[in-house]
Amino acid sequence: MNELDHERYMRRAIELAGQVPDLPFGAVIVERDTGNILAEGWNKTSVNPTWHGEIDAINTLASSSVCFKGKSLVLYTTAEPCPMCQAAILWTGIETVVFGTSIRSLQRLGWRQIDILAEEVVRRSAAWTCVLIGGVMEKECDALFEWAICSRKIRA
Repeated sequence: MNELDHERYMRRAIELAGQVPDLPFGAVIVERDTGNILAEGWNKTSVNPTWHGEIDAINTLASSSVCFKGKSLVLYTTAEPCPMCQAAILWTGIETVVFGTSIRSLQRLGWRQIDILAEEVVRRSAAWTCVLIGGVMEKECDALFEWAICSRKIRA
């Protein structure tokens, strides 16, 4: 297994989250062996409520000309994937997920979250393997979500 620079790719996910500062969910899919970024995404729930950052990156990958079947993929995301996104990640065959802030942290900040952790989705999906690595650039990711919550309160 090649070691990737988790901070490098998380910084890119954070940059992508800037596309929608009020919903700072950015995601990057990387091919482990080459380190190439194969797809990127950010939250587009204003268009479709299921279009989370991870789903956007997965859709971008699926619609590209890149043959990703059988490749070792890593998804970087600013926040722990929700159950919908984690299930889509498994169906895609992504073997590793690296995230910044956790669902528990999002809940503490006041974000509405389904109370099922990504780890639970993986644990209950025996046909798949997916390694979860949390807390990468957690403070920077937390700051994105704190700012978004504060800006909502100020506008309200």
